[in-house]
Amino acid sequence: MKIALTTSGDDLNAPLDSRFGRTPRFIVVDSENLNYTLVENEQNLNSAQGAGIQSALTITNAGASVVITGHCGPKAFKVLQTAGIKIYNTNVRTVNEALTMFKEGKLIEAQNADVEGHWI
Repeated sequence: MKIALTTSGDDLNAPLDSRFGRTPRFIVVDSENLNYTLVENEQNLNSAQGAGIQSALTITNAGASVVITGHCGPKAFKVLQTAGIKIYNTNVRTVNEALTMFKEGKLIEAQNADVEGHWI
C-alpha cells in the first residue's frame, strides 16, 4: 500500500507538515518495504485558490491509497474521498512517528474535513 504524508523534508525522519494543500512536498511510502519517493508540491504553495484540490489530484496520480497529514480542508477531502483515498489527521512531529502510529492502528480515519476552506 502507498501512504502519502505531508512534509517539508526529504526522508522518513522529516517533520510532518500540518498542511495538506500547501505542504512543500509529499513523501509517498510503500508500507511493505518502506521505500519512498518524494513528490514536490511547489506549484500549490502560493496558489491563490485550489491548492487542496490540486494537491489531492497529485496524490491520486501518485497512486496513494492513504494520506496522513495534520489537517485537510473540505475541497481536498472531497476529492480524496471520491478517489477512495483514506485520510488520517495527526499532530505527531515526524513522518516516521506518523507511519508507526498508522501501522499500530493508533490513527483514526477522518470522516470529514477538519478545517475550513480558505484562500490566501
